[in-house]
Amino acid sequence: MRIVVFLLSFISCFSFASQSVTFIHKNSLKTVEGQRYKSGLLYSAPNSKRTLHIVTLDWPPYISNDLCNKGWVYHFAVAVLNSQGYSVYLEFLPWARAVRNVELGKADILMPEYFIEDTAPSDYVKNKMRRELLGISNSFQGGNIVFLKRKNAAGIFTGNLNSLKGSTIGVVRGYQNTPEFDAMMDNEEFKVISAVNDLQLMQLLFAKRVDLIIGDPSVLTHSVTFSELNQNEKIALLNAVEQDGKPLHYNSLYFAISKLTPNWLEVLDDINQSLYIFYNSGETERLINTVSEECAV
Repeated sequence: MRIVVFLLSFISCFSFASQSVTFIHKNSLKTVEGQRYKSGLLYSAPNSKRTLHIVTLDWPPYISNDLCNKGWVYHFAVAVLNSQGYSVYLEFLPWARAVRNVELGKADILMPEYFIEDTAPSDYVKNKMRRELLGISNSFQGGNIVFLKRKNAAGIFTGNLNSLKGSTIGVVRGYQNTPEFDAMMDNEEFKVISAVNDLQLMQLLFAKRVDLIIGDPSVLTHSVTFSELNQNEKIALLNAVEQDGKPLHYNSLYFAISKLTPNWLEVLDDINQSLYIFYNSGETERLINTVSEECAV
C-alpha cells in the first residue's frame, strides 16, 4: 500500500487546543468543559462518583496534546468515563512513564493500550507480569500494524515472520507490536535498532540504517506530516517508503486499569458497559468521524 501525502489535506492548529468534549448519552447531546488541573485537564461529572486519573501519550492522529482538538481517542476516553458518572483528570506523559505510573498505582488508567498478553513481564515491578498489575477492558477501534520498506527495494516480509530473520528492523522503544513479533525480537532472531519516536523511525528507514520498520501507517505518516521538517523534506520522506506485504496484524485499542485502584473491577465493568453502549448506538463511529474531521481544511 502506497503512503499518501496528506500535506495539503490538514493544517496545524496546535494553539487552539480544545478544552471541551461533546458526546451523545441517553439521546442527549452533552458537553463537558475541561478545566486546568495539575499538569492536565479535569472533566467534572455532575454528582461524580469519583475522579479517575488517566495517563496517555502523544500518539497522533489518535491522541496528542498538540492536535488541534487532542484527537478522537482523547474525546472518546472522557466521554466513556464521564457518561458513567466519573470525573476525569487526563494527563499526557512520555509512554514509559505513563506505563510505570499505572503499574505502580500512581495513576488509575493507561490508554490507549494494545492487548497485553499473560506472558508480558513488567519492566517496573520485579517478578510480576503486566496482567497481574493491570486489568484490560473490552476493545475499541484501533489500526493496522505493517512493515514499511524503502520504495523500489526488494520485499522482505512474505507474510511469515520467519522471513525477517537476518534483517535489521526499526522499532520505537517501548512499543508493543504483536506478541509473535515481540517474542522474536526478545529472542534476537533479527537485529533491532530502536527509535525514540515514529518520526525518527521513518528517518532510520530513509537513511538506510534499517531494512524495514514496523508500526501503524497512519501514525507514521502523521509523524512526518506534522513534524518540523520543511515541506520538501516531508514530501521526500513520505514518497520514499511503502508498505511491505500485507498488514501484519490489526491491533484493537484498550483501557488498562491499575489493580491498585480502589474498586478497580467496578470501574472496569463501567468502562465495558460504556464501550458496549457507544458501539451499539453508533456513538463511537460518530465521535471518530466528527473529531477526526475537525482539523481538516
